[in-house]
Amino acid sequence: MNFVKPANGVFEAAAEPFGSRNSARKWPISYRSVSLITIGCDVAIILICGVASGIFYNLEVFGTSGDLLRYFGSSAVVAALFISLMKGRDLYSPAELLALRTQVFSAITAWVSVFLLLFGAAFALKVGDQFSRGAVFSFATIGLGLLLMQRILFRSFLTRGLTNQKFAGRNAVLIVDSASAGNGDLAHTLLKHGFLLGHRFVLPVRKNKSKQLDDFISDIVAYVRGSDIEEIIVGVDAERWGDLKELLAGLRILPLPVSLIPVGVASNVLSYPTHVMGDTLCIELHRGPLGAFERGVKRSIDVLSAIAGLLLFLPLLTIVAALIKLDSPGRVLFRQRRCGFNGRQFQILKFRTMTVLEDGPSVCQASESDIRVTRLGKWLRRTSIDELPQLLNVLNGTMSLVGPRPHAVAHDNHFDKVVRNYAFRHHVKPGLTGWAQVHGHRGPTPTVADIQQRVQFDLWYIDNWSLRLDLLIIVKTIAEVMRSRNAY
Repeated sequence: MNFVKPANGVFEAAAEPFGSRNSARKWPISYRSVSLITIGCDVAIILICGVASGIFYNLEVFGTSGDLLRYFGSSAVVAALFISLMKGRDLYSPAELLALRTQVFSAITAWVSVFLLLFGAAFALKVGDQFSRGAVFSFATIGLGLLLMQRILFRSFLTRGLTNQKFAGRNAVLIVDSASAGNGDLAHTLLKHGFLLGHRFVLPVRKNKSKQLDDFISDIVAYVRGSDIEEIIVGVDAERWGDLKELLAGLRILPLPVSLIPVGVASNVLSYPTHVMGDTLCIELHRGPLGAFERGVKRSIDVLSAIAGLLLFLPLLTIVAALIKLDSPGRVLFRQRRCGFNGRQFQILKFRTMTVLEDGPSVCQASESDIRVTRLGKWLRRTSIDELPQLLNVLNGTMSLVGPRPHAVAHDNHFDKVVRNYAFRHHVKPGLTGWAQVHGHRGPTPTVADIQQRVQFDLWYIDNWSLRLDLLIIVKTIAEVMRSRNAY
């Protein structure tokens, strides 16, 4: 028994009565074949673009077409990696193809990731001189443009097909229970996806051991046998699983596929992601805030940005370290225990800006005109330069560029008792900057209301994470640092 799910995960309101058929000419493709067609188009675009870029560049520069086999082989590798990344995130399903914004962002991310990976491999294997930089650049830019253009066209194609019921489909009968018998949503959804519904049967409510179900199965068999019906679709609540098993056993006499569309509680459960553990199918009722691919992308950006930042600011870091030693006695770097991902403790690194190094069960937050802040420390805190050593925390993986700002362990223990869902902030790595900070929630949190507002922003970030949101926060952070709100 197969499971069928509507493209958008929900059933739209019925616009026409059950069994009505669009008289307009159908397209010669089915809704289910859209994924394969999209993959085929992606492969064709990448191969043609890769080979054409190599040929035209070599003709322009050297006057010859070059090595066609090498162009085709390298393009095939790019196609295989790109398709694998997109397919691994289920981005070829019709439902995902309708989400244009997600498609564009995901395609750009996957395309750039593939080329970065291949650049790294070529450098490691010392074969970079075998590929023309001009041809590769042309391939990368033109290929990405064509892939994005295709997604815009496919979204328009899918929208038109679903709206006008253009997809060619299979002749089918629908079996529903009494609870959904009067609801035309399921039938209309099937019509939109190309199915031609010949009849609808309502599963009877059995009393004791009556022969109603046997008669019901006999009616279906009599209707289907010898007809042009190609599939039987069942939309019955899983609470009647015993009847469903008997129904399936009775329908096995027919050489037709039987598909189940979950309704009721089963529909909610099966909407969660699934994965296979050995021979066991698992339903992921609660997933981590970021998937494996998302964590990989975020971590890659963190590492590259931390290395670039440390190299860029190395002269500044050296000068600040020397000034701290000259300004006041004590260590250059301030270390304090903070709670990170999943509550794991780590030592945060900052330039010392105070005359004290508190890290115990009681830590007093800095306040305006705090006498503990050194002369140089006031300037460092106002410009946020004291935070730059945390790039080392980003590099070693205890922090990220963007995420909820970590608090001292003493403050975490206190806030966890007075603020609901405070611990949810530890679902991701803490960050150098965050969604709360770019909205002015920097500095001390003297009241419960202050920390509650900060937590609300942090939780929103966790629930709505995207790479684009991280980039937006980084840009906003630059403006926030220049404003110096609550920086003392």
